[in-house]
Amino acid sequence: MAPVGGTAVQDHVALAEIELCGELIIAASAAEDRLSLESIDAVLRVAEERDPA
Repeated sequence: MAPVGGTAVQDHVALAEIELCGELIIAASAAEDRLSLESIDAVLRVAEERDPA
């Protein structure tokens, strides 16, 4: 049950992970074959994290 008074706690890291998982599921369901590692990195925006620019 939710606490009375509306003091919902949000875990921003968990919400971000759920969003990324959803994007990965959408990409996988739209693909004709298995996603390559490069495709997975693109969906998860891994290259953006590695790129210092």
